[in-house]
Amino acid sequence: MTGAAAFRGTSAALAQGRYLRIGLAHGVKGTGRGPFEFGSVRVSPTGRISVATGAAAMGQGLATALAQVCAAVFGVEAKDITVVAGDTAAAALGLGGFASRQMVTAGSSVHVAAQAVAAKARKLASHVLEAAEDDLEIVDGEVRVVGAPQLCVKLGELARILKGAPGYGFPPGIDPGLEANATFRVDALAYANACHVVEVEVDAETGAVRILRYAAIQDTGRRVNPMIVEGQVHGGIAHGIGNAMFEWMGYDGAGQPVTTTFADYLLPTATDVPRIETLYKESPSPRNPLGVKGVGEVGVIPAPAALIAAIEDALSPFDVRIAQMPIMPHELVALIAQGGGARRAKG
Repeated sequence: MTGAAAFRGTSAALAQGRYLRIGLAHGVKGTGRGPFEFGSVRVSPTGRISVATGAAAMGQGLATALAQVCAAVFGVEAKDITVVAGDTAAAALGLGGFASRQMVTAGSSVHVAAQAVAAKARKLASHVLEAAEDDLEIVDGEVRVVGAPQLCVKLGELARILKGAPGYGFPPGIDPGLEANATFRVDALAYANACHVVEVEVDAETGAVRILRYAAIQDTGRRVNPMIVEGQVHGGIAHGIGNAMFEWMGYDGAGQPVTTTFADYLLPTATDVPRIETLYKESPSPRNPLGVKGVGEVGVIPAPAALIAAIEDALSPFDVRIAQMPIMPHELVALIAQGGGARRAKG
């Protein structure tokens, strides 16, 4: 079954004394906050291609994704690209990582810089190979004549030429060094969006909430690395589950925190996060040359709303209304006992 029919029959469940319903929520997130991010691409005389950016690697696959962006331009594998992120010795400019921005800003800058390096390589290769630039392609780290791959010159050799030698000039219009810098400017955000639907069952006696099924569809524009996108969506949903049902920061009357360890500040565990079904819609953003949108944060936004909506719907026979989250089991029991009413503030 697909669509709403794939979720369990709530009427039959209620007849069995089970409080089981679904909730749905949409979320929209502005991503790629600027005003810019730095990216550079350089080919060394050994043929090694390196990328530097002011963006910060935070364990979300930034280096892998930027390597893929650069590798696609030069027809090489991502593993052949060296990426240095967030190092001021390599990138004097940069704003770092925040607000679901790095692929939009840094990715676009690296793409622009790589395209500039590729154009320069073709221009020099046209002199070396005595062929028109339009007849050249870059494949496997070398510039070759289309249809005659034996007529080629490696990127490393072109970089060696552009390193310079005493007494030897460059062809007209070509500057030293096979490298380029870019600071892609972002004047308008790229809006990612998602829709989540979740089915829960609530134990009316204990207030325990069990997530039976979770499905999400997300539009993140072009997916440079689908595996990274999948991981970030799953992580965002897990975070949203924590927001809705676990992660409470409490303070006493003097303003001192009472949730000071993970024994008090609860997080969702593997038993709390269900198998997540994901679907993707790729509508490329017109706001950047890669057509990408941010991924991780938009996965969080609909999750709490969908969960709270599902819990409220499941407990609709008790007229329960939830006005604050996270909602804990003992609070649900109290709301059920009251037959509804506003949720008491935490204190």
